[in-house]
Order: sequence, then C-alpha cells, then structure tokens
Amino acid sequence: MLSFFFIFKHSSNIKANRCQGLLLLSLSLIFLEQVLNFTGLIVNVLPVTNSTAWLNFLIGPLLYLYVKRSLDLPGSKKELINFILPLLYLIYLSFDLIQSNDFKYNSYVLSSHLNLPLHEVHSSISNDPLQVNKYLDPLMAIQIMLYISLSFWRLVKKAGEAGTSVFRTSDDVLRSVRNIIFHMCMIIIIFIIVKTRLHGNAGNYFIGTYVAAFTIITTFRIMKDSTYFDRSGSFMDISIGKYRKSSLTDAGKEKILNNILFEFETRQYFSENLASLSDLSKRIGECPHHVSQVLNEKLNKSFFELLATYRVELAKKILSEDIKNKLIIEEISEMVGYNSKTAFNNAFKKLTGKTPSEFRKSINP
Repeated sequence: MLSFFFIFKHSSNIKANRCQGLLLLSLSLIFLEQVLNFTGLIVNVLPVTNSTAWLNFLIGPLLYLYVKRSLDLPGSKKELINFILPLLYLIYLSFDLIQSNDFKYNSYVLSSHLNLPLHEVHSSISNDPLQVNKYLDPLMAIQIMLYISLSFWRLVKKAGEAGTSVFRTSDDVLRSVRNIIFHMCMIIIIFIIVKTRLHGNAGNYFIGTYVAAFTIITTFRIMKDSTYFDRSGSFMDISIGKYRKSSLTDAGKEKILNNILFEFETRQYFSENLASLSDLSKRIGECPHHVSQVLNEKLNKSFFELLATYRVELAKKILSEDIKNKLIIEEISEMVGYNSKTAFNNAFKKLTGKTPSEFRKSINP
C-alpha cells in the first residue's frame, strides 16, 4: 500500500518518490515470499517459489537512482545499464521457474530444514546449470554495497557543493538521503552477520522486522499528515516529524522568510558561487534548522530548489537581454552562481524544459 502512494502520488519530488516506491515494492514482494516460506503457506502456491529472487538485484540500483533524483542530479538513458544484472538473473531464473511443483516442494523442504518426506522428481533440466546460485548471497551483498558507496559519494559531493557536512546538515533533502543510505548499510550488516552465523533463511526474520518497522511508522505518518508528500523524505527517515516540535512562532517564521527573501531578491545572494544553507543562516542570524523549516513550510522548497529557481530566473533575464549573443553559456553560468556549465544546464532544463542554448534560440530565432 505504501509503495503505491510513493509511485503514484503527485508531488514536487515525484521522480525520487517513484524510485523509492519501486524499492519499497521490491522489498515487500521479497518479504512476502519469505512470509509464505516461514508459515508453510508456500505449499499452496508452489509456482511462485524463488520468483522474487531477482528483485534482490534491484535494491541497489533503485537506491542509487532515488539518491540521484533526490539530489537533483541529471539522469540519462545510460542509467538503464544499472538494470542489466537484474534482467540477466531474471532470465537465468527461468531454469528454476520451469521446474515442476514437486521439485519446488523439495527445494522448500530442504531450504527450511524440515523433517518431511521428499517427493520423487524427474527433471531433465537443471535449475542451476551454471552453479550461480551458490554464490548468490555474496554477489547480492557486493552489488548493494557498491551502490551504497556510489550513493554516499554522490551525497558527500552534493553536500560539499552546498558548503555543509553530511553528518551535521539541516537540509531536509540531504538528511533524508543520508538516513536511507545509513539504514541500507545496517540492512547489509545484518545480512552479512546472519548469513555467516545462522543457517538457512532464519536471518531474514531480522531484516524483515527492521524494514517493516520503518514502513509501519511511515504508513501511520502518511495517514495522519496530508502534507507528507510535500516534503522530501524517505520511508526510512524517522526524523521527518521534527518540525512539529519546533519552537518557532508564526511571527518568527515570517521574520525569517522576509530576511531570506531580502538576501535573495535585494542582495542577490543566490548568485554567489559559495552560497550554502549554513552561510545564509549566518547572514540572517538564524540557525540552519529554522531556515530549512521556513523554506519547506512557507515556500515548499529546499534550499537547493530555491537557489536553482532564482539562478535560472536571472539566467533567463540575461539570455533575453543579450540579443547579440555576446555572452557564452559558461559566462552566464558563472554570473548566476554556478561553478560548472553541466550543473547550470541541468538546473535550467529541469525548470524550463530547455537547455540555456535552446532557450536562447527560442527567443532569438
């Protein structure tokens, strides 16, 4: 149910939520099969045995894409390469899926260490012709750890651009991404411990309970808070409700908002290439936590989104006034506060649907 809302609920961060929803859906289906195994109900639906094994290879890629979308990093068709391994294993899994129900029943009994009689089976095709399955657990762990590392690298790089620390940031987006990466690390640690210390699938109890706790908490939050999807957050972020405990009054919020708008609109703070949430907070004499809260509640934007909005608007103005095209895109990028042309192009296209060059051509045909 929760994954359905993340996938289909329209919000400002819908692309990130869709990746998150697909990640949660994959985990849900994996654990559903485990529940069927633990309860013995799998014998009533033997055709689905091992049908979700390939979804384990989707966890890492979906986490990584969620991080990229949350941090407003550019996407491309090349990202499809992340799904090659899950697709290949799904194809290989067909050797297992075509086996008879008697074969699958025996697999269930043996994997669950049950003292039950086995069925007689005659199979001309091996369910694991390349002997891949015996390396499945370490392969999954390595793949997910690789994507966790890539996600954390992206996060650190983005935090550095914002002039803040990953571990002490007050930005909602950075905090939310950091938390889901942390908890995915914990899942891998639990996975490694239980696979090396426990036999069979007993360790899945711990992993399932860990994930279920977060999904249940998040489900209740969504039921109680109609504005949940208006903020940036993950289903593994237990600090999403922090603003309700804030000491800020309505008058205090308005004062902070006015100071922010003064810095952006009068002093054009956004055009500074070292602009950051922490630096802005120092300028207006407020803590980053309160500034971040006001941006989210009053403008429904993170600091990064507000920065990009003002920078792109200024760039559009410059492009419109530069009729003779004397300025190159790199110069305009620096004028509005970006340190790289790529970051400028990505932000401009996200907000306008066009690159700066395409926008220039549209106003100067």
